[in-house]
Amino acid sequence: MFGDLFEEDFSFISNNHCGKGKKSKPRDSEPPAPRDFTNLSGIKNQGGTCYLNSLLQTLLFTPEFREALFSLGPEELGTLDDSSKPDAKVRIIPLQLQRLFAQLLLLDQQAASTTDLTESFGWNSHEEMRQHDVQELNRILFSALETSLVGTSGHDLINRLYHGIVVNQIVCKECKNISERQEDFLDLTVAVKGVTGLEEALWNMYVEEEYFENENLYRCGACDKLVEASKSAKLRKLPPFLTISLLRFNFDFEKCERYKETSCYTFPIQINLRPFCEQTEMDDSEYMYELFSVIIHKGGCYGGHYHVYIRDVDELGNWQLQEEEDRLIEDKALRDTENAKETENPLAVLNGILSEEESKIPVDQLGQKLLEKTGVSWNKKYRKQYGALRKYLQNHPQVFQFSPDENKVGLKEKCKLPFKSDSQGQDLRSPPQKNDVQWNSEKKPTRLRDSSAGRHWFDLNDSKVQPIKEQDIEKQFQGKESAYMLFYRKSELKRPPEARGNPRYQIPEHLLNEMNAANTELQKKRAECDSANNGIDLHLHLSSRYKFHNGALHPSLTWKESVVDLTMDRRKTLGDLRQSVFQMLESWEGDMILTIAKHLPAGLHLYQILDGDELTLEGIGLADGADIFVWNGKEVGGTKVMTGPDHEPVVINVLRLVEYNEGGKGQHFTESQHVFSCSTKLGDLHKALAPSGGIILKNSSGPDKEAKNWEVFLEEDMKETVKSVGLMDGCSVLILDSHDQSFVDVSSGNLTAFTYDISWLQVKNFCRTEDEGKHVKITATIETVMSDIKMKAIRELQLEEELANDSCLRPVSGNGKLLSPVPEDYTVKEAELKMGSLLGLCHGKAPTSTQLFLYFFVGSDRNASPEMEIVVEETASVKECLRLMLEKSGLSG
Repeated sequence: MFGDLFEEDFSFISNNHCGKGKKSKPRDSEPPAPRDFTNLSGIKNQGGTCYLNSLLQTLLFTPEFREALFSLGPEELGTLDDSSKPDAKVRIIPLQLQRLFAQLLLLDQQAASTTDLTESFGWNSHEEMRQHDVQELNRILFSALETSLVGTSGHDLINRLYHGIVVNQIVCKECKNISERQEDFLDLTVAVKGVTGLEEALWNMYVEEEYFENENLYRCGACDKLVEASKSAKLRKLPPFLTISLLRFNFDFEKCERYKETSCYTFPIQINLRPFCEQTEMDDSEYMYELFSVIIHKGGCYGGHYHVYIRDVDELGNWQLQEEEDRLIEDKALRDTENAKETENPLAVLNGILSEEESKIPVDQLGQKLLEKTGVSWNKKYRKQYGALRKYLQNHPQVFQFSPDENKVGLKEKCKLPFKSDSQGQDLRSPPQKNDVQWNSEKKPTRLRDSSAGRHWFDLNDSKVQPIKEQDIEKQFQGKESAYMLFYRKSELKRPPEARGNPRYQIPEHLLNEMNAANTELQKKRAECDSANNGIDLHLHLSSRYKFHNGALHPSLTWKESVVDLTMDRRKTLGDLRQSVFQMLESWEGDMILTIAKHLPAGLHLYQILDGDELTLEGIGLADGADIFVWNGKEVGGTKVMTGPDHEPVVINVLRLVEYNEGGKGQHFTESQHVFSCSTKLGDLHKALAPSGGIILKNSSGPDKEAKNWEVFLEEDMKETVKSVGLMDGCSVLILDSHDQSFVDVSSGNLTAFTYDISWLQVKNFCRTEDEGKHVKITATIETVMSDIKMKAIRELQLEEELANDSCLRPVSGNGKLLSPVPEDYTVKEAELKMGSLLGLCHGKAPTSTQLFLYFFVGSDRNASPEMEIVVEETASVKECLRLMLEKSGLSG
């Protein structure tokens, strides 16, 4: 549609928008951001449309233009819903412009999309990516609008607002005949080169005269000869809105290249055009114009970016500079401090809370209600001066009355107060209202006004909108970032009072309804998104459903029945969480302690107690999926529970040698698991596990590495703790009785070098049962027989022992392929298995030492047919092998 005048020098920005009609693909599932404090909407850049955005914002903030556009109803323009009907006459461009203006005025989003509008221009995605000249766009857009509005009451909209007339006159010096030619204009193009500002450029154009003399004479039609003459131009008709294009871009004929004029070029906020007009006898008000928009170009003649400074004539935006915003924040903080002084007396506050209750309430619940009413917890505000809440209540028996078990508290009858509201008239039963301001198109935004209404300026830079001062315009007089188009309005144009601060003014009813529906949908999506982004799932473990044994907490029933799931907003406070738990557990009595819990191999273990009811869940580090134990802070089922990292339970594998091995060769041992606190002394562990005279050896290579050395715990180690010597979950210790110590060699002063390395093999279930894919770890030495490993794996996997007659162990390769089964009479060493290897427990018998295991596939494409397996005797012929393969594959031949 336009020539390739300039290229934008930044990347593509995706778009989405709300409302009816064709929708562009959203960038993601999140709704668009709401408007910021300015209460004005920006426009998304489609990749090179900043020039379009600047012009559209200027038209939007020309109230007379947008109201004339809104006055055209569906009866004249048609509707977008009918645009697909073949016989319907729908004027797409003005309809899309109406809808975009309604979105910019009313839709609560940071930036609107111009996708539908540019599609109505006939632009494709390639066109959107190219930047064009805003001066040219202004003329083309006006032409397109005029064409679209032919035959409607808005056919003269552009002429009525922007049309002016320039008259060019030539006066003959001899006969005084005047020859004149009239020119229409929608904008004036003025020179920048060689002039200091707009007024000088206009003087040169409409005051200075050009003379025809000497060899350059004029042929007068009346005299019919060459004569001396003077030529001049004047403004004959002034439009309500004067658009001025500055010739910033020129061509250097010596260098044969374009360049941008960056010299200083001034322009006034107010200008009197009387000196430049043909008729000068009218009142001054007819010639006075005020600047209301400056489109700015940043960059050079081959690339750059546009944005626009706009005066908010109707005061639709909230103009507030940073220093004034800081002052408002300080004023608010001062008011909050003054309000806080009214809640200094805890007796009055507690009395007021309990007066609202019909019966006694738990002490913890009273603390939570105090937090809700005052916005601060007892511990933070009163504890230092008055002590703990329970103690304070007990010290005032003349006011407060406890239940027999002292878990609940209420007021004595004579002390109950009638319900009151605070000094500001706020209902004490409702939490203090926060100063959150939600944008609502039906309400006038709070704004700072100076004595001159409609004088505030904003910088609208694509999606970003920010307030500026009027003197900031002077920064655009010169430089690479400088004014490119100027828009003036007649000073005598006055706005009706009902239009001030009212973005709904003159908008048609059907667009109001559409924007209201879109705002409702946006609020719904934001609420859903906010909940999804800030909601965390907490798992509450109730002490009444747990028992403590073997060093850790275990559910009395199943894990599922012992846990209650609760979703909370991470911005809520710990007090809010406590109150939610109270509401869920109506029968709870006594103190309620919330403690972080963690699943360990030994069971559930408790860590730090959550404290500080005024703190947010995010602030105390509660993450999504956190486990919280709900209890009285002392015992579970009558058993005292130790908490914290110093009392973590550790599961230790205990190995003991046995004299006989069912496999007939190699060593055999038993394995059992025991739980100890990580603070347990090794001496106590020795007493619990080793017989008199026995020794304990630790696998110094750790549970997940090949075992190379076993280290004996010496007498001086007995004072160390389980944690300090490095025993962790899954670590193994070997217990040797006095008669087993012959298996240990003494060298270099240390007891090391056990006869055979002891480590692990992993076995995965491939038998197509419910637990298929489950792993177990089997302890073994290089002399352990494979049949023993298989039997132990079947037991660990809790499979039917009959499976031993129709199963085998097959090594699993690094890419997950099952390799040939291992003969069951082989040892780990004979099977050439590395410790830590993964074996698969599969259906089928393992080949004997006289049999071969063969793979084959059918066809010429190995990737197209599945791999098959057969077992044959070593003495089998090739023909017998082929027959078995045919039978296996179901083929004949």
